[in-house]
Amino acid sequence: MRILAVATVGLLLATAYPAIAQPVNSPPVDLKPTLTPPKLALAEHAVHRVRLARSGQPARDRIRPASARDDGFKQRHNSWTIGLAAGQLEGAPLRFATELARVLDDGDNMRVVPMVTRGISDNIYDLLYLRGVDAAIVYGDMLESFSKDPQLAGLKQRINYIMPLFPSEVHVFVRPEIKRLEDLAGKSVNFNTKGTAAAYSGPIIFDRLGIKVDAKFDPHPVALAEMANSDKYAAVVFVSSKPLDAFVKRKWPEGYKFLPMALTKTLEEYYLPGQLGAADYPGLIPAGQKVETIAVPSVLAVFNWPQDHERGKRLARFVDYLFDRFPKLQTEPGYHPKWSELNLAASVPGWQRFTPMQAKLAKLVGALDNADQAPRKTAGKAADKSAEVGEQLERLLPGDKAGQARLLRELRDRRKPTLSQ
Repeated sequence: MRILAVATVGLLLATAYPAIAQPVNSPPVDLKPTLTPPKLALAEHAVHRVRLARSGQPARDRIRPASARDDGFKQRHNSWTIGLAAGQLEGAPLRFATELARVLDDGDNMRVVPMVTRGISDNIYDLLYLRGVDAAIVYGDMLESFSKDPQLAGLKQRINYIMPLFPSEVHVFVRPEIKRLEDLAGKSVNFNTKGTAAAYSGPIIFDRLGIKVDAKFDPHPVALAEMANSDKYAAVVFVSSKPLDAFVKRKWPEGYKFLPMALTKTLEEYYLPGQLGAADYPGLIPAGQKVETIAVPSVLAVFNWPQDHERGKRLARFVDYLFDRFPKLQTEPGYHPKWSELNLAASVPGWQRFTPMQAKLAKLVGALDNADQAPRKTAGKAADKSAEVGEQLERLLPGDKAGQARLLRELRDRRKPTLSQ
């Protein structure tokens, strides 16, 4: 009977996994079984044992099945972990994601894993299709752009936002002979590698300006090195939050500079006004001077998991931690200064807010309503409600009394019906 059972298992495995029949040193095959996860795990382990046996590897060196203790550790390690698609190493999104992970970290209770990705414009695809990705940093104009792709039907229902993030300034860095944007027509302009913010937004911006350039998509470090020694590239375009190390830590010869870019009517549909100053780049911008530019808004987006789904529960806890610990990013030293400019309650045109975050803000609106009605009851209750509202506003905009007053007016004007946006 044992021989029959082994033969039967071997036959089943050979049918489900034809790769068993391959030589030991042959390339791996991409297997796409239809087995359920428990059976799949057992089958994969059996395949591995067969291959090890054929290889002649000593039994003591062979991988053994995970113990119950290992399974428990795996469960704890994954239960409250959020995968956050950020961007490439040289960009600001990865720094923001890393700082967010540092502040929200609470051992097995909450962990955010920042991911180096192909770039911020590809993060939409990672959020939709890459395993383990629950949240992503994307640009605000991407939802409208990607919604036109017939393969991404229902995108606005599948992806929500938690909060707007930092604006990314457009840096048009040019060689000495370039004096204005129009001088770049027909010349080589590098927009970094495909998938990055510059590679996505840069060509769109120049197209809207009516300036046809010879677009290149080489790694920026390579292009900058070439630009310092030859005229291979007339300009490099960064779309990232200032200041950038490439222009702060490196000394550039006289004449290299940032070109101004005005927020014209053709650009204002998706972009914001911005500027680069001497405080940002003291080696390139003289003291007291500023370079006008535009900025691309970004968004902390999440996959809209059902609230009763395991990953939906993870994101709900993520929102709780973000709401409670956000002031640390804005007030404690060592974090990017742009955190202090962000508002958890701000809306993003064209996007729908993630339900757990919406619930947090609705609770604040409820406190406002109760505070309005409290004077009709007792002075003590009115004081309690006013204090509760004050604490909530301080959590959203710590230390910014003017911003708190402005947000209070906005919430009173909007109330619940308009918070859904």
